[in-house]
Amino acid sequence: MKPVLSLARLGLSLVPSPYPRRQRRLAGRNALVDGIPFQMPVNSADTPCLMAAFTVDRAAAARLLPGGELHPVALPGGRGLLMITVVNYVRTDIGCYIEYSIALACTHGSRPAPPLVPGLLQGAFGTGQYVLDLPVSSEISVKGGKGIWGMPKHQANLDFRVTEAAVSSEYQVDGRLGTFISIDRPPATALPLRVKAANYCAFRGMLMKSFIYFEGEADVAVGRRARARLLIGDAPQVAVLHDLGIAPNPLFTCYLPSTRGVLDDHFECWFLTSEAPGLTYGEPLTSVIDLGLSQQWLGPPRIDVGTRP
Repeated sequence: MKPVLSLARLGLSLVPSPYPRRQRRLAGRNALVDGIPFQMPVNSADTPCLMAAFTVDRAAAARLLPGGELHPVALPGGRGLLMITVVNYVRTDIGCYIEYSIALACTHGSRPAPPLVPGLLQGAFGTGQYVLDLPVSSEISVKGGKGIWGMPKHQANLDFRVTEAAVSSEYQVDGRLGTFISIDRPPATALPLRVKAANYCAFRGMLMKSFIYFEGEADVAVGRRARARLLIGDAPQVAVLHDLGIAPNPLFTCYLPSTRGVLDDHFECWFLTSEAPGLTYGEPLTSVIDLGLSQQWLGPPRIDVGTRP
């Protein structure tokens, strides 16, 4: 196993940085967008992150993707992929905050992509994830993330806990449980990741596509070595998850003790269409116009989810 791990580390270390030249060129310049000051690039540092992937019923996942041009990634056995990603942003232009992403792996185009291929040819198939729900700690994160990039952010009660044995995060909103995720700490694989990823979101009746680039050393567990506990609560924001047929065991888990990343200020968008008139997707513009710049968090979640790490 050690020789294989060493080869994997060597191969990944040769992957070039994903950061675009434009982001490097703009470094140090300033922007003021919707009253939010940014020093370019829009970046983060010293940021831990947990990930867990669970297979889901692909047909059920397809029903949650708007507009007719998003398609769930196809896995064997009619399965798709649910991604839970929790990032504890320690250093950013808008202060520290937690971001709890619940998303479906997807492709973008006129037709679904062949099974497994989108992971290898991400650009050709528009591979990314469609974000179903994105609670965050602070109001300013909602204002920027939703108002600029169209992300479905809303303020919620969140935490991020790390012990020697596990990493966990709980999401509570309006006194009700959203979700709780806990992963056993994967083995210390320390794989050097340099990744570009795409997020698709619905806002103002449009499909918004944003791009993130991040680097860090990842501890990864796959298959039977991956252990996680995912609880879905009764908050209305997560009601759709109950019908996805989520597998009890994860496909993989990942913990990055420290990452650095960039959110590209460039994004793309398309109208979300439907066969019937009058349908729209995502929240309206009015959901952000009265938001302020507060970095204050709501209190920690207080719902008992049983034994925690």
